[in-house]
Amino acid sequence: MSIKTLEPAPLVAGDRLSRRSVVGYGLGDFAGNLAFTLSTAFLLYYYTDVAGISAAAVGTMFLIVRLWDAFADTFAGRLVDRTMTRWGKFRPFILFGAVPLLFLSYLTFHVPSSLSDNGKLLYAYLTYAVLGLAYSLVNIPYGSLASAMTQSVHQRAKLVASRFFGAAVGGIVLTYLIAPRISEVRKQKDVLSAEAYAEKVQSIFTQTTLAFVVIGTLAYVLTFYLCREQVVRTQPKVSLRETIETLKSNKPLGYLCAASFFYLIGLFAVGGASAYYAQYVMGDITWLGPITLVNAGTSIVLAPFIPRLVDRFGKKRIFQYCGVLTVVGGVALFLTPAGFAVPALLFLAIKGAGAALINTVMFGLEADTVEYGEWKTGKRSEGATYAVFSFTRKITQSIGGAVGAWALAIGGYLTATAAVPNPIQPDSAIWSIRVTIGLLPAVVAVIAMLIFWKYPLTDERFKQIRDETELRKRAEGRLIAPDGHVIQ
Repeated sequence: MSIKTLEPAPLVAGDRLSRRSVVGYGLGDFAGNLAFTLSTAFLLYYYTDVAGISAAAVGTMFLIVRLWDAFADTFAGRLVDRTMTRWGKFRPFILFGAVPLLFLSYLTFHVPSSLSDNGKLLYAYLTYAVLGLAYSLVNIPYGSLASAMTQSVHQRAKLVASRFFGAAVGGIVLTYLIAPRISEVRKQKDVLSAEAYAEKVQSIFTQTTLAFVVIGTLAYVLTFYLCREQVVRTQPKVSLRETIETLKSNKPLGYLCAASFFYLIGLFAVGGASAYYAQYVMGDITWLGPITLVNAGTSIVLAPFIPRLVDRFGKKRIFQYCGVLTVVGGVALFLTPAGFAVPALLFLAIKGAGAALINTVMFGLEADTVEYGEWKTGKRSEGATYAVFSFTRKITQSIGGAVGAWALAIGGYLTATAAVPNPIQPDSAIWSIRVTIGLLPAVVAVIAMLIFWKYPLTDERFKQIRDETELRKRAEGRLIAPDGHVIQ
């Protein structure tokens, strides 16, 4: 490892990020959500109504594969912590993982119709599992990148706001590309055979996922080019023993993961239920467009204000009290009668405001726990810390997705068949959909708020330990720059 003689690194790295760095970071989540949001919003619908796999089988598959995804995150986190290149620790994964990730999304939404029922299920297991691994190898470095770009509370708030702005735009784009086209095909369902209907809808997903390979790759390349790692460290790589020591002493990370576990179960259950709510409660799947627009639009409207809100109230208070919006909106949505579209959208907006703010500050809170772990142990482990947080998110995605699918099965949801291509759903299935999209998120939000009450790392406390750590590192000397060189 060569040694460079450079000006001393600033005490707070990245205290003034350029606008293009912030925009570039947001493009990464835009690209990631072309694969991720497509899966959360449409994969359950695709498997049941296009591929013809039963809801119960899909629910079990979601549970198993997303548990696998969670362990894939830990593997990715360790790989990142043991990597150091001239391009930094995180950016190479984003550059070289883009095309494999987005192409695997195409394969996941391309279950061959010629396969038997068991063959389709096996294909779904394999492609979805490999997609999860590819997503981990890109998303763990991408999520970890924020804590390496800046140590400023305000600048990190800009980054997390930008990533959720990008995610919201990605969600709107894919929904309006897919939902209206599916609705047009559904209008022909009575005159189409089940095979012809599935073939037409399959072509929609095929065209969309292939287009996303091109669009998403371009966005990821821009993230690689526009973003830079700036935080210095005392060692280029972290051993497994050092990683475990850092994680064991990180109490703020533990509270964050515990509270997020419950809150996100409701959030991820809603993703799979939205298409069904639009079709069977609001009356037409084209309502999925307005539903997504309300949810994502809320994120877009709030995103520019998040840095100011963080400066004014702090991330802990935002997480703690915005859960009330989820509770109020969720309960009201559950009680809204079928067919009342305008009140439903209003309550979705209320619930979505709480979800947008909480789900955004989660990532800022996670970045802060990196500094806490370094302060406690002297070892900086962005990859493993983000992997533990992402592990929690994947577990909740697994449970939330399975709950949504199992709720359909418990409610007696009828899958389309060749004999009955457009079945009338029983009241119990409609009730299950309403519980999943409204009541469940409200209940788990209450539990999350109670847990997060004890979270110890306020923004003021974070600034204290950050400054202590950086002064200690400079006193020890031999700092490692983001490109792997030693700074004298």
